[in-house]
This record gives sequence, C-alpha cells and structure tokens, in this order.
Amino acid sequence: MSELPPTRWALGGARNVGYGERFAQLIERGEDVDGEARLADAMLPRGAAVLDAGAGMGRVGAYLHDRGHRVVAAEPDPALVAQARRTYPGLVVLPHEILALTPAALADAGAPAAYDLVVCVGNVLTFLAEDTEVAVLTRLGELLAPGGRVLAGFHLRGGPASARSYAPEDFVADVEAAGLVVEQRFGGYDLRPVDEDYAVWILRGSRARPS
Repeated sequence: MSELPPTRWALGGARNVGYGERFAQLIERGEDVDGEARLADAMLPRGAAVLDAGAGMGRVGAYLHDRGHRVVAAEPDPALVAQARRTYPGLVVLPHEILALTPAALADAGAPAAYDLVVCVGNVLTFLAEDTEVAVLTRLGELLAPGGRVLAGFHLRGGPASARSYAPEDFVADVEAAGLVVEQRFGGYDLRPVDEDYAVWILRGSRARPS
C-alpha cells in the first residue's frame, strides 16, 4: 500500500497534545465520558463485532468490550495507542489509520474482516487527511457486515482548532459518494434534536454501491 497522506491530527502536532491526559483525568474524577459508547451498545445485539475507528485512548472500545462485544480498536497516534494498551490491557488496539485497515492488515492481526458496527466518533472524521473523506467513508462501508451500520459524530462548530469544518451538506454528499446512506441524524449521543453545534450520524450501506 502506498504511503498515506498526513492527517490533520498529525499535522496539528502540539495543538493536539493533552487529549488523552484530559480524558484520563475526567475518568479519574468520575465524570461521564460514556455517552457515545452507551448509544453504540444500544444499537447492538450481545456479542457483536465492533470496530472503534480512531479509538483515541480507548475509552469507547473498552466500554463495549466490557459489555461482551468483540471489539477491535484502531488508532494511528503512537502515544494514544500506548495509553490505550496501558489503560485497557484487554482491548485489542491496532496502530493503524482507517485507510490502512485492509483485509490483509486485519487478517494479520487476527481481527474480523467485517463488523456489525463501526464507531467513528470524537471528531475523527474532521481530522482526516485532506481530500480523503470519501475514501475513508468507503473503507468504513467495506468493513460492514450485512446489516451493519456506522455511528459517527463530530463538532459542527466550536470543535478543535486543528480540525476541519465539515458542513452537514458536505458530509452527506461524501456519504452518498461512498455508497452509504444516512439512516438518522441527531444533535448528540443522547439523541437530542438536530442542532448547529454537533452532529451524530447513523449510516448504513446502500443496496447499490457506486461502480
């Protein structure tokens, strides 16, 4: 596979330092950081196959693993991979970007080739490398088992400084170009109505993928 372009997260450098530590402190204080994971769990039968794409320090994947799902986490940032493995030793964490999650890479890691749910939350989609959004969404769709879905979420405004601004209409166009369909949209992981600050999307595969 050819070398992948640098993501906005990687290019952000020092501006993104402290993300993992901040969540570790929130967890230590007993703050509720499981909103995304609770919604993901509610979407699944017991023992489902889940891919946490852009897993960060592993909190979402670990929650789902603890509830009996078969979870594979993927995170390219070496510091966050180390933190996830240290904090959640039972969680399988692959040091890969989404576009590097090829059938061969998954097979080499002993990971499933298809998933009942792909979780891609926490602004992952706004930190992708420039002009890779359709390719990434296509890859997520390729990783879905029959009937599988994608749970995605990102800030529409007020997000991290090093992330892109991803307008809902642009995202929907990219979703359609990737052969996926928007099943539902909400304003948060508590299923609040659509608003202008944050977007939560549930996507599914379309019957006919683009040729």
